[in-house]
Amino acid sequence: MRRFFAYIRVSTAKQGEQGVSLQEQRGAIERYASRNGIEIIQWFEERETAAKRGRPIFSQMLKLIRQGKGDGLIIHKIDRSARNLRDWADLGELIDQGVEVQFANEGVDLNSRGGRLSADIQAVVASDYIRNLREETRKGFYGRLKQGVYPLPAPIGYRDMGPGKPKELDPIRAPLVRKAFELYAGGGYNLHALKEEVARLGLRNRNNGAISITGLSVMLNNPFYIGIIRLKRTGETFEGGHEPLLPGPLFQRVQAVLQGKTNAKGIRHAFFFAACLRVPAVRTPCAANYRRATSITVATREAVP
Repeated sequence: MRRFFAYIRVSTAKQGEQGVSLQEQRGAIERYASRNGIEIIQWFEERETAAKRGRPIFSQMLKLIRQGKGDGLIIHKIDRSARNLRDWADLGELIDQGVEVQFANEGVDLNSRGGRLSADIQAVVASDYIRNLREETRKGFYGRLKQGVYPLPAPIGYRDMGPGKPKELDPIRAPLVRKAFELYAGGGYNLHALKEEVARLGLRNRNNGAISITGLSVMLNNPFYIGIIRLKRTGETFEGGHEPLLPGPLFQRVQAVLQGKTNAKGIRHAFFFAACLRVPAVRTPCAANYRRATSITVATREAVP
């Protein structure tokens, strides 16, 4: 009996959680394998969009096939294997090398010229479909931004209210986020000290975990808190329809501190010999400090039994 790998995929994590599409693909492949005397030795399940090349599970499977770990591969349909042409080209190389690739829902003979041409055409159609889908998704994304709606997860201090709706202030986290900005704007905290302080105050991230230094930096640099939506990848900005959490001057003060454009010195500490280090030419205070420190040391030693 021939020993094959089986590959199934859904385009989003949500589809994978619902499991309907995965179950249908698995069932079709199992029936096909049973009819054709094929043993499925390993299943590969992917829950990532096909719009991007380099799907990790798909790549892992191809690597194992190249190593001769299986006799062939079964996939539900062509569009499940390659909805971008680079992945289809990788699969085509395996076919050219004699690896048997079969589709449970499509009777295509990839070893014949006509069957290979038919499969190539279907792969091109699938690739065009995903390009169009990506473009429509992009249009919808920018359409929401122009309406002042942020279509990504809410920053710390805000709550998601559903698709197409502006974010709303989180009654628990919003005051703590503002406090973090106020503390940092005062110049008395660096990021490490602020991280400890906000943890003490009870500010948590979206996963209810401690906020990291990176998370703090992202938060303090995010103009979303003054009503502006900024795309990190492109730098584009849009006027948000959500309620600002901070006044503009407070946010600008924080930016100035982050960029080192203020006279804020951070947390200051008093050191015993500070006068000696600042004014080395004045010996009297240093000598007095030295004698005082020496007397304290001697008294301490004498007090120890």
